[in-house]
Amino acid sequence: MSARTHLPVGQEARMAKGWIGAHRYLLLRRASQVFFLALFLIGPWFSVWIVQGTIAGSLTFGVLPLTDPFIALQSIVAGHWPAATALVGALIVLAIYAVVGGRVYCSWVCPINPVTDAAHWLHARLGLHKGWQPKRSARLWILGTVLVVSALTGTIAWEVVNPITMLHRGLIFGMGAVWAMVAAIFLFDLLVARRGWCGHACPVGAFYGLLGRTSLIRISAANRSACDDCMDCYAVCPEQQVISPALKGKAGSTPLILAPDCTNCGRCIDVCAQDVFNFTHRFDDHLAEPSSSASERSAA
Repeated sequence: MSARTHLPVGQEARMAKGWIGAHRYLLLRRASQVFFLALFLIGPWFSVWIVQGTIAGSLTFGVLPLTDPFIALQSIVAGHWPAATALVGALIVLAIYAVVGGRVYCSWVCPINPVTDAAHWLHARLGLHKGWQPKRSARLWILGTVLVVSALTGTIAWEVVNPITMLHRGLIFGMGAVWAMVAAIFLFDLLVARRGWCGHACPVGAFYGLLGRTSLIRISAANRSACDDCMDCYAVCPEQQVISPALKGKAGSTPLILAPDCTNCGRCIDVCAQDVFNFTHRFDDHLAEPSSSASERSAA
């Protein structure tokens, strides 16, 4: 609910931009997630081998290697130095996410994201309390634990229980018990901890967050003087704590969202009827000139 207008979240944006305009980045993210998943599935399903392998490690057109750097890191600490091709693939992925933002993986690629988004939608629809909220540092502790276990056991520990890999395998070989894993994550976010899996538990998200700390692509609240305090951006943001420093910062503070927790999902851009937010780069910290209506609200 919008605090200022008492309208449902995003209603102002839908009236100003139309339904598609108010869901543009959400639709693009779903298309991106389907696209990346389809690249891996059309081979085993239809024998069209554009990509061979899984999200963990693949070869595109038989030439381009791509390796999940988190898996490569686990392999290294486990005492198994990856092959040269796998190392090159990990470096390519590292370079990509160092530019676009590490947690872009979470919102634009990860196939578990639609599951947790659906849980959050139902959570809000039912008006449930946010529930248990572990510290956000918990996922860093889980990340560290995964690396320690890999080192002690000589295995790529997280892949034993990684829901991303399990879902991918399930779609190829049959879901079976994988449905129980998907349901568990959904129910965890719905009933136990709002946005709990991606925001507090997943070590993959924690790793990519660290990777993207200095990434180039950023969201900026460049037009923050036009903010009418509807709070819709906070309502849809999966990492609400990243917004305030940019949107409500002191005079002279950067409007850029620089927190590594930001997933660059673009939902704050979608739901803002005042067009406060936009995608830009980390060196673009300009602020838009206050509009006359914004100046009037400030004076009032």
